[in-house]
Amino acid sequence: MSELTLLLLQIGFLLLLWFFVFAVVYALRADVFGVRVRRMPEAAAPVGPVRRETAPVAPAAATAPSGDAGGPATKDTVSRIVITSGPKAGLELPLGTEPLTIGRSSESGLVIRDDYTSSHHARLLLWGEQWMLQDLDSTNGTWHDGARVSAPVEVKIGAPIKVGATTFELRK
Repeated sequence: MSELTLLLLQIGFLLLLWFFVFAVVYALRADVFGVRVRRMPEAAAPVGPVRRETAPVAPAAATAPSGDAGGPATKDTVSRIVITSGPKAGLELPLGTEPLTIGRSSESGLVIRDDYTSSHHARLLLWGEQWMLQDLDSTNGTWHDGARVSAPVEVKIGAPIKVGATTFELRK
């Protein structure tokens, strides 16, 4: 074998080793810091009915308490997440109007520590008057009512949402 061929093989092997090192560092960085979160478009019109606050209110409805008493489902009605299975089964978490990030990271609003949950796994957000579920490019996926979430989907009240080994529901 000539010296030139040997030198080219050595350089090729060195480049291959550096490529492997950078791939490992990139994978570790993504696991430790998570992936970049894409925002929902702000200019898009909300999906769902017209807001109740703009509609005229009957006097009887104005004195009725809001919540689970059968009142109208508005943005002011308190929604909550109830974990039905997993390590935190039975936990109830009230939802406000701010988006809720679900994942293994301590920065998440709902921290789920298991091997099947990504650092920033999914996000629940209020879009108009409807709660939407968005998968944040998780490895094992987010499931809503038995279907894998690939784009933001409307959350059905009481439908199971599965993130890793944890299942929870959105309830009013």
